[in-house]
Amino acid sequence: MPKILMYSVRDDEQPAIQKWSKDHHVTVDTTNHEFHDETVDLAKGYDGIVIQQRGPISDNDTIYHKLTDMGIKQITTRTAGVDVINLDAAHQAGLIVTNVPAYSPHSVAEMSVTQTMRLIRNLEIVEKRSDNNDYKLRGPIAREIRTLTVGIIGAGRIGGLAARLFHALGAKVIAFDPVHHEELKDVLTYVDTKNELLEQADVVDIHVDLNETSRGLLYADAFKHMKNDAFLVNAARGPVVVTEALIAALQNQEIAGAALDTVEGEAAIFDKDFQGRPIPNQNFNALHAMPNVMITPHIGFYTNMAIQNMVEISLNDVLDIIDGQPVQNEFK
Repeated sequence: MPKILMYSVRDDEQPAIQKWSKDHHVTVDTTNHEFHDETVDLAKGYDGIVIQQRGPISDNDTIYHKLTDMGIKQITTRTAGVDVINLDAAHQAGLIVTNVPAYSPHSVAEMSVTQTMRLIRNLEIVEKRSDNNDYKLRGPIAREIRTLTVGIIGAGRIGGLAARLFHALGAKVIAFDPVHHEELKDVLTYVDTKNELLEQADVVDIHVDLNETSRGLLYADAFKHMKNDAFLVNAARGPVVVTEALIAALQNQEIAGAALDTVEGEAAIFDKDFQGRPIPNQNFNALHAMPNVMITPHIGFYTNMAIQNMVEISLNDVLDIIDGQPVQNEFK
């Protein structure tokens, strides 16, 4: 019977893991440890591994060769992003890399729409006043989504679904993406440049992968192209936005607010409890202190359907590789 080890497993993943294990007659063991230099040896005796983590695996490329020395043929992340893996090092070690590119585009798209609605209704500001028993009716006054233009950067699986949701709510939707999808042209209009989108949009909604092209996509000059009353929504990857530039844009009232489900340096903060102790990140603290900024701990993926799909799709790929079958989600 094949044996698979899953790293960084949460309690809420266990039911899906146990069901898959029973249905496929495969032993699946779990650990709550992340995969790195100190935990790679846990994989000894297993035929495959599945990881999920916020920070890079290791600065040492030998970790990938350790897997091949153990007889493991792959490294699978049960996430869409693969930026925690050194792809060159993994491939040089002979490993097949797989991910879960579409665990539930709906979950992240719905998150970005939810955060947009909270922003345009100024709910973060209102709720903070209510927490202090201040219930006076005063500005900033809210806006209605049907009167706004939503600009989506990255109209792929997730961005495309977000476009359909925003369109259904009555918003005008524009998008900037090098690939123009014909099936989306009934709900959005493509623009030719990023700056064109920034200048027109009342809400800028980001849905791009993290790569060398997207890293630092929104920097100081980009915010100067945005409307002063526009909002930023980032449920993609933290490093897509230059944090210092975002802070300056908010402080200088170049934009009206932001909803961030992901931030630079989140690996040291998210999935941890800092109640009663300071967070050692000056930029994060500056954003957190702003009444017009909402920060959530990268929970766009965190729905029942997404968790089930992340577990099942990742384990299916591992089993296919173990059995010598073609794999569905290889990332080359």
